[in-house]
Amino acid sequence: MDFVLFNQYRSYKLGILISIIGFLISIATPSYSIAAQTWTTGVSMPTARTEVAGGVLDGKIYIVGGFDESDKRTNLVEAYDPKAERWSRASSLAEPLDHTVVASQDGKLYVVGGYTGVARTPSAKLLVYDPSTDKWQELKSMPTPRGALTAGFIDGILYAVGGESSGKTLNTNEAYDPKTDKWTERQPMLTNRHHLTSSVNDGKLYAIGGRNTEKSPSVNIDKNEVYDPRLDKWTSLESMPTKRSGLSATSVDHEIYVFGGEYPFDNEPKRTFNNTEIYHVKTDSWISGPALPTARHGLAAVTINGTIYVIGGGPEAGLSYSHANEIFHTR
Repeated sequence: MDFVLFNQYRSYKLGILISIIGFLISIATPSYSIAAQTWTTGVSMPTARTEVAGGVLDGKIYIVGGFDESDKRTNLVEAYDPKAERWSRASSLAEPLDHTVVASQDGKLYVVGGYTGVARTPSAKLLVYDPSTDKWQELKSMPTPRGALTAGFIDGILYAVGGESSGKTLNTNEAYDPKTDKWTERQPMLTNRHHLTSSVNDGKLYAIGGRNTEKSPSVNIDKNEVYDPRLDKWTSLESMPTKRSGLSATSVDHEIYVFGGEYPFDNEPKRTFNNTEIYHVKTDSWISGPALPTARHGLAAVTINGTIYVIGGGPEAGLSYSHANEIFHTR
């Protein structure tokens, strides 16, 4: 092969290599279309509430507990049917509960932890709701009473992570098996925090944001850590762009959408966030999405068929309330 032909051959091979690399980069890069992502307003929640928890069963959204406009914690459970665009009441909790967390599994709704009683008493109770009977049942209590925690099911096991108990900020990770009605201790989270959020994606739990009130001054947190239950291991990932707590998250495909939150401390002006920040699991990267129409904290975010419903929460830091039901169309 002469020199000219060799150079042409080399250029041809290099062109193919560059094309292959470009293709690989394109399929690894988040396929976000921010222009296609829009907010609309759904039917308002009947009872204005904050510090709620939410979950999905059979295409309906259940909003559990929280504080109502009388500044009292409530045992109220309201259900929203997006297809019928109608709210209804489900059977109430046995006692008022706020700062709890909800997770769904096998057609039932699980509620774990939170605060109850006249004082801010952390709860260890695990409750399960069966929509076929409209009844709640109490299961084996969680080993560590705590509120402002997060939780999610992976392969039939419920993982309850973080939270606060009697002034102590926790990194606790406890796992519940519904088949045996037993709890076991698992590897603790890397960062102690409460008022965090999480989402389960591709068989792992992503713990995001929160706050630590044992530090002086108290701080909001931007940490993003993933738990792999198969390895019983936590890994630190790219931090969320904005430090915030009292936020909520949900997944669509390989993207985690994180909404709202607050800065509740006295060393800076107290405020709520309207941030929508999107984490791409495959590339460990964040982008900003269209802002939440109503800035708020203590809200619930859930997904049905790729559409996200962001419900309730307080528009001002501290005790404030809303009927908000804002719908985020991701595609």
